[in-house]
Amino acid sequence: MLLARKRVRRYLDGDPDIEIVAECSDGEEAIDAIRKLRPDLVFIDVQMPEVDGFAVIDAIGPGFVPAVVFLTAYDEFALRAFVVHALDYLLKPFDGDRFRTTVERAKKQLRRIDRDGARSRVAAMLDDVRGESRGVRRLAIRSRERTVFVSVDDVDFVEAAGNYVRVHTGGESHLMRETLGQLEAKLDSERFARIHRSTIVNVERISEMHPMFNGDQVIVLRDGRRLTVSRSFRENLLALLERA
Repeated sequence: MLLARKRVRRYLDGDPDIEIVAECSDGEEAIDAIRKLRPDLVFIDVQMPEVDGFAVIDAIGPGFVPAVVFLTAYDEFALRAFVVHALDYLLKPFDGDRFRTTVERAKKQLRRIDRDGARSRVAAMLDDVRGESRGVRRLAIRSRERTVFVSVDDVDFVEAAGNYVRVHTGGESHLMRETLGQLEAKLDSERFARIHRSTIVNVERISEMHPMFNGDQVIVLRDGRRLTVSRSFRENLLALLERA
């Protein structure tokens, strides 16, 4: 990701129409920077640790969505969605000619298409990318001895555990060999929300929400467990709770 970021900066340097207002090393930094600086155009890597490119767009909410160019190593389904909704992407490794073509296309879109139109296309793209995942009803959690099938209706929250996730259901927990980002892509984004770089919660389990001194929030689940909501994900969670 660092090499791609350096390449983007190198190719953008010298373009009289471009001012680089921020460079972020991870998804949470990107969320904060986009909300604060309101850029017209963002280059964002799909594959980032913990908070991936899709989660960044989800978290900032429709009111902040800029024009987006995604960087990706390869994701066939996502690429189809980008093409359908006229959102560009750069397949790594990319060269200067491909990059300049993408930038010129982005400039034309910014001149021709109003910001609301760009937001609607991003929302439609996310619906397509997430759409297949909304049909997932059970999680297959495999171990050496057996495979346990867990209904997503029974999931309270999920937390990262290195290259695994721990799925909490009632008083039990199950260790699943999958990253949090991979599991997030399988869950219904209208029912499950990323609330922290290491936590996803079933919004139907939330009973209370309390502010903390540093801008974060604490949610209380129906069973009394308390989870921290990072300020980067607070607005998206509130919007989801209002729709639930």
